[in-house]
Amino acid sequence: MNKSNLLSDDFFALALGVFIVLVAVPTTVSPGVQLWGWASSIQEWVSPTQAIKTVDAKSGVSTGASLLGTLGFLLGALALIDVIRGHSAVKNLPRHVTVLLLGYGCFLLGHHGILATTDAKKLKTFGLSWSMGLTGEAGYLLALLAGLLLGNLLPGFGRWLRKSASTELFIKTAIVLVGVSLASKTLGQAGRAGELIARGLAAIAEAYLLYWAMVYLLARLVFKFPREWAAPLASGISICGVSAAMATGSAIRARPGVPVIVSSLVVVFSTIELLALPWFAKWLLPDDPMVAAAWMGLAVKTDGAATAAGAVTEALYQPGAGSLMLAATTLIKVFIDLFIGVWCFVLALVWQFAFPQERTIRPDGTVEKVRWTELFSRMPLFLVGFFLAFGGLLALGLSNPEMADGIKKVEGQTEAFRKPLFALAFLAIGLATDFRKLWSPGLGKLVLVYLVALFGFILWIALAISWLFFHGVPAVAPAVGG
Repeated sequence: MNKSNLLSDDFFALALGVFIVLVAVPTTVSPGVQLWGWASSIQEWVSPTQAIKTVDAKSGVSTGASLLGTLGFLLGALALIDVIRGHSAVKNLPRHVTVLLLGYGCFLLGHHGILATTDAKKLKTFGLSWSMGLTGEAGYLLALLAGLLLGNLLPGFGRWLRKSASTELFIKTAIVLVGVSLASKTLGQAGRAGELIARGLAAIAEAYLLYWAMVYLLARLVFKFPREWAAPLASGISICGVSAAMATGSAIRARPGVPVIVSSLVVVFSTIELLALPWFAKWLLPDDPMVAAAWMGLAVKTDGAATAAGAVTEALYQPGAGSLMLAATTLIKVFIDLFIGVWCFVLALVWQFAFPQERTIRPDGTVEKVRWTELFSRMPLFLVGFFLAFGGLLALGLSNPEMADGIKKVEGQTEAFRKPLFALAFLAIGLATDFRKLWSPGLGKLVLVYLVALFGFILWIALAISWLFFHGVPAVAPAVGG
């Protein structure tokens, strides 16, 4: 690995992501010890006093100090990167502070009950009669909108901020931390609904081998999108909006704005599905609650919206105590998400060998083959961090089941950084996006691809697979000894 690789955003994302995970890992041995327990966790709110909590309620740290500490840690990380790169940390400090405040502010605002709440009981608690039901991912859209407005309406200010808004650093660090979340969810759901795992495996083949290929070919052959648009679009629609589109874009070295626009579309469409699909499932499948639950996991393409759709579906069917419906939805979604890193590694290999950035032509006119050493030097390092976080914690939990609670707390600690980092990435890409160029690939065509894919085959293939594997499966776990 050369010096330039060691100073790249990819390398610093790996280092920062792994550091955050390692600091949280002692919790697996001593669940009462949470070294990130003081960090701030953003909650749904209607009163500002509800918006921020500490990861560990027993930490004794005030919410204000928690937020300042979290921002201070990220600010320190950015300043340290400046120093290592030989830049002036003092000169960049105002930019770093402004970017962090804007990103966190948008993420915080996106959790307001009017925008985010999907739970009917929480709506009543908040005193709200309705909500847009966008989940906390509304903060990503607000961050993108803020970046677009600042970058285009105040171009001088936008250019000043862009020097601090490191899209690749924010995105790739967050994806490393996604590995922790997937390990925790896999361990938790496998324990609750072990008998569903074999059926859940079918979701992997469907999402990656059917959905992905069909959406990619639709985008490429019918709508004539270039590869850098078709691949993130296929991942966003077929796997999981934000994480999959972002990871795919990084793996194939697409322009940063590509996966963000795709992710934004997925968030919007997932919200529409969340609002409509559970009711449609109850009408279409009145006597097959597990088919309906599985359908939510296969058809709704963000984690938050899929889980919320599963919860709404379970509430509509009211199966009673011991219900496996939400477990089925979540388990299927987790199994699909589980292979994001694997799939991105495969795509990185394909893009390196089939579509290299530069082909070297020998004097005799033949094309020089890509060397393995070159492949690994170009391989996105954030994938290494993802696999270390996911594989390490999963192996630890499987070999030591008593550590499951500790690993869940590790997820809570890293989530305090993962979700805001995604919001910062959306802000950064908004700042770097020119409105005039935003429409150049054809945003209307992107929407049309999504509509054709969703209503043309995704919903119906998902329904068929759900019926094949979950028809007749009881929605309630049998009583012990029953």
